[in-house]
Amino acid sequence: MSGILGRPLFAVAMALALAACQTAGVPVAPTPVVSQAAPPPQVKAVAYTSTAPASADSYSEVVLDMATGAPLYAHDADKIRYPASLTKMMTLYLLFQEVGSGRYSLSTPLTVSARAASQPPAKLGLKAGSTITVEQAARALAVKSANDVAVVIAENISGSEDAFAARMNAQARALGLTRTRFVNASGLPDPGHVSTARDMARLGRALKTGFPQYAGFFRAKSFTYNGRTYPTTNNLLGKVPGVDGLKTGHTNEAGYNLVATAHRGGERRLVVVMGSKTEGARDKEVTRLLEASF
Repeated sequence: MSGILGRPLFAVAMALALAACQTAGVPVAPTPVVSQAAPPPQVKAVAYTSTAPASADSYSEVVLDMATGAPLYAHDADKIRYPASLTKMMTLYLLFQEVGSGRYSLSTPLTVSARAASQPPAKLGLKAGSTITVEQAARALAVKSANDVAVVIAENISGSEDAFAARMNAQARALGLTRTRFVNASGLPDPGHVSTARDMARLGRALKTGFPQYAGFFRAKSFTYNGRTYPTTNNLLGKVPGVDGLKTGHTNEAGYNLVATAHRGGERRLVVVMGSKTEGARDKEVTRLLEASF
């Protein structure tokens, strides 16, 4: 994704079962058709069986072994997609870097600009001139996916969101995200703001393995700020055994995206599904990929 059926049968079975779910893609830039990634030889898994979703969505999908980063399954993994709020994984990655460098602590206040306060929902409704701590900002992104907070982080770290986007792209290259280009810190729609399921899988794994001390931020089912409690956007937390993060994303252009991590019996997985037509179909697809992988 360990089982007696062996890896080749698993790959074939998953491909056949998932073929029914794959139809026309979302309206994004066309890319070459990519063959399915061969799973690493040391991993075994049981066969994957399921019925197609009620609405036959066109997904880009990746399943990784979190321990090694090896791909266990991929479909259209290099197709260009809009990442939407999956973008905030990189925003958090750079924020955690700042804390690690000693420039910031979790209690450092970040100042809210008028531009940040004016961002569209989802948001906390921050007021220009107010402050939010680094820890509050990180939790707001991990749980609520707040666009105003993403811009606050960008502007405080780099002076402007454009400058922060340049840093995001430099870090993307350093992590080997070969088909990703960031334009903003939130993932709000922009024709040039693109990525792939494979790149988002790499980013999600880098975030979780590079900063394990913040794993609790992604497991949280809610976040409270200024007396108001916001539920997590990750519907699988507390519902699918072993799920412990990571990030959702949605815009009309992107469809419904999810990077999810889970652990069972000493094994860890990361699943990416991008381009679902509905939230429910996305969650169902991620769930069965997880079930198959374990």
